[in-house]
Amino acid sequence: MIEKILSLDTKLLIYLNNLGFAQYDGLWLIITNQLNWLPLFLLLLYIIFKKIGTKQTLYLLLFVALLIAFTDQATNLFKNGFQRLRPCADPKVNTFIRVVQFRGSYSFFSGHAANSMAVAVFLYLNLKRYSKYFYVLFLWPLIFAYSRIYLGLHFPVDILSGYLFGMFSGFVFYKLHQAAQKKYFPRQF
Repeated sequence: MIEKILSLDTKLLIYLNNLGFAQYDGLWLIITNQLNWLPLFLLLLYIIFKKIGTKQTLYLLLFVALLIAFTDQATNLFKNGFQRLRPCADPKVNTFIRVVQFRGSYSFFSGHAANSMAVAVFLYLNLKRYSKYFYVLFLWPLIFAYSRIYLGLHFPVDILSGYLFGMFSGFVFYKLHQAAQKKYFPRQF
């Protein structure tokens, strides 16, 4: 069963990765870099600040920082535990894909997918009552994580597993945040 899943995973990677064109490689290299998302983060921070105020925004940011630290460390634990080669470094795969960027670290599961989905779920659950448009935030992890397949850095299962772990982490931290809100800010909750 696992062999069939991994075979389908490789075939899907080859298909999705080969949809790319050299003239778009630069765009996807920009998309995959976390620092290039800073304008989105600053805009989001401004919107959050306007909706919930300074104290609540700082408290929310503390939980986002803890969430990212947790998700990032868990990702590293899984990567070092499974030691799955990245597609770009896997000799069984890298001759069939477009390797736009090379990384020698391990692949399973995607930290980009896990972190971005965790933050998106956490923020959405905390802020959806302030705007019906906060669901748009989920476009970020979709685009961000797809860049990893495009560049030849992750298999689709790595992305999907990262998404699932990110959803779980985001939900758990949302519940922790809610419990802390009730305890430390009972009038605002």
